[in-house]
Amino acid sequence: MQQLRLFFIALQFFTRLPIPRWVGFQPDWLHQSSRYFPLVGCVVAAVAAAVYFLAALVLPAPVAAVLSTAASIYITGAFHEDGFADTCDGFGGGLNPERVLEIMKDSRVGAYGAIGIACMLGLKCTALAMLPPGSAIAALFLAHPLSRLAATSLIWRMDYARAEGKAKPMAQQMQTSEFVIAACTALLPAVLLLHVGALSPAALGASLLTASLAALWLARMFQRRIGGYTGDCLGAVQQLAEVAIYLGVLASLGQGALR
Repeated sequence: MQQLRLFFIALQFFTRLPIPRWVGFQPDWLHQSSRYFPLVGCVVAAVAAAVYFLAALVLPAPVAAVLSTAASIYITGAFHEDGFADTCDGFGGGLNPERVLEIMKDSRVGAYGAIGIACMLGLKCTALAMLPPGSAIAALFLAHPLSRLAATSLIWRMDYARAEGKAKPMAQQMQTSEFVIAACTALLPAVLLLHVGALSPAALGASLLTASLAALWLARMFQRRIGGYTGDCLGAVQQLAEVAIYLGVLASLGQGALR
């Protein structure tokens, strides 16, 4: 029952979906719920995939891809997209750690953030639109949990860069056992997709590689520039890893423009 509570706490924090009243809340539960962030991704993937499937029955694939992306943004309240935009602004315009953190805390979106979010959403929708419908749905179930696992890895291995912040309650040191739970929930959809033949080993391998490279690149930049991560950094990792997974699946199909 306590594990179910922790899952609902994570679901409440990262989505707009309602949770049962009996769940309750205690401050330390938010930190403990980090093990279930990838499982929240499974819920988001289910909604996005359902919207894609229903839209694709009557509309072209590009429209289904945009509607699916819009649905995922709506149920998460653009939580991760906002973090991505703030990270673009902070690291694009800040010349020292203090200035980077100051810019990221500003609720206004600057040029770097606007350009970054436009490019990221455009790339995400284009990649999904270029995939065959079955592969696109599989990619959604792969990308949402794994990209949240990539963000969770920062909590596991890095320090929080602010004295206070919206992610501070969950930024305590994550135990390895908790990260293992997160990894298992993130990899379970991948195993099931492989088992039913909805995803090829090449697509899974390419996706894991691209997502890992994206998360590692951002983590190294965060450590070098601000000495850790913030809540916005977690959103940036999730978004970039998600796009990287779509690109990995697309690249595995061998449909390069010059081929």
